[in-house]
Amino acid sequence: MNEAIAPILSARGLNKRYGRVVALDNTDFDLMPGEILGVIGDNGAGKSTLIKALCGAVMPDSGEIRLDGHPVHFRSPIEARHAGIETVYQNLALSPALSIADNMFLGREMRMSGFMGRFLRTLDRGAMQRIAREKLSELGLMTIQNINQSVETLSGGQRQGVAVARAAAFGSRVVIMDEPTAALGVKESRRVLELMLDVKRRGLPIVLISHNMPHVFEVADRIHIHRLGRRIAVIDPKAFSMSDAVAIMTGAMKPPAEMAGAS
Repeated sequence: MNEAIAPILSARGLNKRYGRVVALDNTDFDLMPGEILGVIGDNGAGKSTLIKALCGAVMPDSGEIRLDGHPVHFRSPIEARHAGIETVYQNLALSPALSIADNMFLGREMRMSGFMGRFLRTLDRGAMQRIAREKLSELGLMTIQNINQSVETLSGGQRQGVAVARAAAFGSRVVIMDEPTAALGVKESRRVLELMLDVKRRGLPIVLISHNMPHVFEVADRIHIHRLGRRIAVIDPKAFSMSDAVAIMTGAMKPPAEMAGAS
């Protein structure tokens, strides 16, 4: 990691216990500006708890999280969202019965100006539809013809596209993607990876949590390896193989000293 460049999102000494179960053990984290950071680890390694702590879904018992160098204490995902951290969850968090436009603005609907919006709380559907169409077009997703069609009529890849477009539209600082290709076929997975690269080109850094090692190695600039509740290494995917990553992740190979996460 280039020490001259400050991380946009970082954590130091995070701890989280659930009774006797240690989910996070004094772990560290660094996301650099404009990068895709892969996060890998075996089941139960604590990577999900780490990501939940970063996006406000879990409050760590101790440790510090910083956004743009300033300490933050998120008590909910909504607070993290207001700070510019958007998360695309594995289950997409979309409402199938609602339209694409309604899902794009779910929880942050725009109201009309003046009396209609202020007192009658009338939604400005025209503005929401226009912005939703613009955001989908920016990411090349206008194979979706009707912005008002319900999400349940879309394919898995199109639904993932809507979730990614929503995160890219409202995430001003960081986008976190939790297993974005887990339930998708080969063609749809390819489109989601291309979407991630599009988001990166727009300047938004991405945290990618995935069990799909080829996908991580294809798009990630650096890979954070999590084991037994802590970061044990950060590797360059161009310098290490997938076999090396798996060996480090499982403890079969000692993490390289210069890449080890000093937790």
